[in-house]
Amino acid sequence: MFDVKFVFLWTDAVLWLLVLGLVGYVVYVHRTEELARKWRKVLNNKTAVAAAAVLSVFFAAALADSVHYRRALPATDGAAVAAWDTKTVSLLDALVGEKIAGRERSYSAPFSLYDFDKTTVVTDDGPKRINAKLKGAGAGVNEDKPLQSLFRKIEMGVMTGAVGVLMTWLLIGAVAACVRREGFGRAMIAVNPWRPAILVWLLAIFLGCVLMFVWPVWHPFGTDATGNDVLYSAVKSIRTAFAIGLLATFSTLPFAVTLGIAAGYFKGKVDDVIQYVYTTISSIPSVLLIAASVLMIQVFIDKHPEMYATGLERADVRLFLLAVIIGLTSWAGLARLLRAETMKVSAMDFVTAAKAFGVSSTRIMARHVFPNVAHIVLIVAVLDFSGIVLYEAVLSYVGVGVDPVTDSFGSMINAAASEMSRSPVIWWNLAASFVFMVTLVLSANLFASGVRDAFDPRNAGGRA
Repeated sequence: MFDVKFVFLWTDAVLWLLVLGLVGYVVYVHRTEELARKWRKVLNNKTAVAAAAVLSVFFAAALADSVHYRRALPATDGAAVAAWDTKTVSLLDALVGEKIAGRERSYSAPFSLYDFDKTTVVTDDGPKRINAKLKGAGAGVNEDKPLQSLFRKIEMGVMTGAVGVLMTWLLIGAVAACVRREGFGRAMIAVNPWRPAILVWLLAIFLGCVLMFVWPVWHPFGTDATGNDVLYSAVKSIRTAFAIGLLATFSTLPFAVTLGIAAGYFKGKVDDVIQYVYTTISSIPSVLLIAASVLMIQVFIDKHPEMYATGLERADVRLFLLAVIIGLTSWAGLARLLRAETMKVSAMDFVTAAKAFGVSSTRIMARHVFPNVAHIVLIVAVLDFSGIVLYEAVLSYVGVGVDPVTDSFGSMINAAASEMSRSPVIWWNLAASFVFMVTLVLSANLFASGVRDAFDPRNAGGRA
């Protein structure tokens, strides 16, 4: 009998379905020469390849945080059915979270051994205000020489990371030699378009090895108001960013593609109705529309607590529906672009010939129009992902974003708003969220730029 009970969340399903979709798309690209040619141009863009590697590292962390389960509680005498813990943990929690220095009382500065705020303790001389020692950090650290202990941990991590990088590099060289069917030495020095990505992955392995030694003993980005490790909160926020960005983008595409192509192809009254719809949606402030929808959803969730076994499932439903709402209110821009491009494509000779042969409008739009506007869909979808990640931060900052128990960049920034106004300043919460969010969004934008250059037929890089 398993001692764990897997918990299936809606956002977990979205991320794992994306993995299956990517595998299927890779197979399709491999079988389609035109698409393979365009993606080879993306691989020739070193910046885009490096950005894609950074995204893959972030996505791997999100996937590790998307396997959830509940542990079995110790069975009591005569119990026939095992009881399950009310706390739901993820694979990332088991691999990393439980090894990090334990929960602290409150704030602590990066690499500190003491609380940031003073607390009152009773001594023989009476009550005193002191910076108490952290409960979880500093195990085995010489308090008289903390820097020496830190440097020793970093040194051990660097040595382990160097060994890990070397072994991974040799493994990649061996695989390349087998795939190319050439000598190992030649494969190691051959020009490889994946080299920028390999360097990023090796750097991630190196930093992971260093953190493996430093993180269990120190808080690299300190702790927040509730004593949680800020760096770990930032890592867990990656999953929220991917869930909202991907799900909102997928929710946008059906409406934008269907209505945009239909408006540009049929014109006339159909075009007038669709234009009226997306013009009306565009005229409503999106923040107000999303806020009203989220508040209605929250009322429904509060009135039906029996539908959710754990607090995590309750928070995940709000995250899932928030992403869907963002997608349903953000399709107007892409629909407008597709309408204009479809008008251009529908006037071309091959579409006119298809109409003359009696081909149905649905088949013409699916087989002739859509493939010629697909590059716009791909480019806008990748660009919108980064915009939606930033949008979540804004929504959480104004209080209509994710559930408070869900880690997100917006929640961290919202907490940092009051921390930056106090004296002394608590800056590390904002710094961690800023570094991770900027890295994620910048990588998505650089990758989108490479995709645009390769797929847009108006660019020289996109022409056959």
